[in-house]
Parts: sequence; structure tokens; C-alpha cells
Amino acid sequence: MGGMTQTIVGIGTRKGLWFARSEDRRTWQVDGPHFLMSEVLSLLFDTRRETARIVVGFRSSHWGPSLQHSDDLGATWVEHPEGSIRFPEDTDTALKATWQLVADPHDPQVVWAGTEPQGLWRSADGGETFELNRGLWDHPHRPEWGEGFGGGAIHTVLPSPADADSMLVAMSTGGVYNTRDGGRSWTPGNTGIHAYFQPHDEWPEFGQCVHKVARDSATPTRLYAQNHKGVYRSDDDGVTWTSIEAGLPTNFGMTAVTHPSRGDTLWLVPIASDGERIPPAATLQLQRTDDAGATWHTQNAGLPKPSYTNVLRDAAGVDTADEPGLYVGTRNGEVYATTDGGESFTRIVEQLPDVLCVRAVTLP
Repeated sequence: MGGMTQTIVGIGTRKGLWFARSEDRRTWQVDGPHFLMSEVLSLLFDTRRETARIVVGFRSSHWGPSLQHSDDLGATWVEHPEGSIRFPEDTDTALKATWQLVADPHDPQVVWAGTEPQGLWRSADGGETFELNRGLWDHPHRPEWGEGFGGGAIHTVLPSPADADSMLVAMSTGGVYNTRDGGRSWTPGNTGIHAYFQPHDEWPEFGQCVHKVARDSATPTRLYAQNHKGVYRSDDDGVTWTSIEAGLPTNFGMTAVTHPSRGDTLWLVPIASDGERIPPAATLQLQRTDDAGATWHTQNAGLPKPSYTNVLRDAAGVDTADEPGLYVGTRNGEVYATTDGGESFTRIVEQLPDVLCVRAVTLP
């Protein structure tokens, strides 16, 4: 890469935000904490504008949830009016947390947010103020959406890069929902996803516990889902799903990350089981597929063994370099990086609090 670019890895933790910065992705300088003693749950590097913007969603035990942004790569922060996201009075509810921040691929001013409770929000000013999507909030299924172990939240927001009117969201425990009309109406898209914990129907229309969904970079209508016991692929933009868990050491995990420029390539971080939330055989590892889930390859060179930590749903991300780096943060405060597709890892940060989210960007 040389000295002409800078890679920044944002590391949101249980007690603040840190940045790891590098010009060569071999040596790193770490700065922080920002928002000390707040849970940093969501982070967006927005590179669609002339000056890159960082938008952060965090939650203080004293002040509650809020958003701020920086237009100087974290040197200074701008507080948002009334925390940016406020439920309308007629909803009789209040924001608990912002779990997801996503840039719209069609409009450089639009940012989407997913929250707890299960709300989808649209910003038309780069993530400073937001409006609730009433089509999803007023959906007749909403009273029956449950709460996963981490609460009831929209944790995945995937606008379609091929169709400005199409979007997928996922939540625990409501499942996958799709819109094809710009958010006015929403349809559950869970056919083929097993919900073994449902007492009356293990293949329900909705109510699945989806942990994370990722979109294929080469085929926008192809998606991958890591569920609470189950790994799936959809080839019809999130309407129906097929299991691709054969060959994996376990079908349980939290995160899913696709290669940003190579199709059919996906990384998972397996966890032994919902009852034993440690790596399989106490070996921290990634599972990679290059054929859309037909086969899997274990990657753990440079990762600790034995290891009894795990990786949360948004604690992994890729940068935007030509040969992308992948970054994985653990619950014991370490971040590992790979620039060879996962064949080898190096630890770039240690001794941080519990890592909740990791996002990365490469800037000129």
C-alpha cells in the first residue's frame, strides 16, 4: 500500500471507542478512548462525501443512547440534536440502543439505522437526524416479535445496491423482512429457516432468531444468514433459504462477513453451541467458503489456542483496500487482522474492553 493510504479500524467496546490506524497494515497506532464508559454499539465510516464522516451510536448508563459524528476522523465530535433518534410520541416507546448504521448505496445523503426496540430509521442529512419507517413499525407482526438474548433489535440493514426500492432487515427474534416498494410495505422472508425453539411450528412464517445476514458482493440477490443454530443462503434476495451448514464444525455463531469484491466468498466465526459460547474445541477460528457455502475451509493461523472467548455479531469487518483486510474483535478485548484472506492473522490490539463492533476503511 505504501504511504499514500491510511487504513482505520474503528473498535467499539463495552467501555468506549478506539481507533487503530496504519499506513501499511503491518504497524498500527492506537488512539482512544472516545466516549469512555459508554457502550459503542454501531459505527459507520461514510466515504461518500468529500470529507469522510464517522457516525457512532453509543449508550451511556447515565445519559442513555445517543449518536455523534466526526468529520475529522475522530479528532472532534458533534453532538446530535436530542440524540438523533427519538420515537414519535404516538408510539409510546423510547430508544434503548442503535445497533446498526448503514450508508445507502443510491443516495449519498441517506443513512439507515436499526434500533432496539425494533425500529428502522432513515436519515436524509448524513446521519444527523432520523425519521422512523412507519411501514415496518406498524406491521401487524410486530407485537409478536420476540427478544433474543441481546434484546429485541433490528441488527441487520441491507439496502439493495441493484434496486433503490429493495431492502432487507433482520432481527432477533422476528426473522428476515423485505421491502420492494421503498419501505411502504414489508414481507417476511424466512421460508426454509428452521426455528427449532418454536413450540407449535418449527418452520413459521416469522419468529426466527437470525443473528446476522450478509450480501454477496458480486450477486446482489445472493445473501447469507448465520442463525441461532443454522447457516443459510438465499439466491432470491431473501425470500427463500437453503442450508449451507454441511462441513462446518458447528452451525452456531453470531457474525457473517462477505468479501467486498469477490463473489461467493464468506467468513463465519463459529461458536461451539448456544449453551457453550466458546470456540469449537477451544480453537478460535474462522470458516471461509469461496463457493457460496458448498465447501468450508478452517482458518486459524495466528489465532490463540486454547481460547475461550467469542466474537459478537458486528465485531468483524473488512476495509476498502484493493486487497481487503479483515478484522475480528473478541470479547476479551483483542483485535486480529488478516490481509491474505484469513490464511494468517496478527493481533493489532489487546487489553481493550469487550469488543462489540468493528468497522474499517482505507482512505487515500
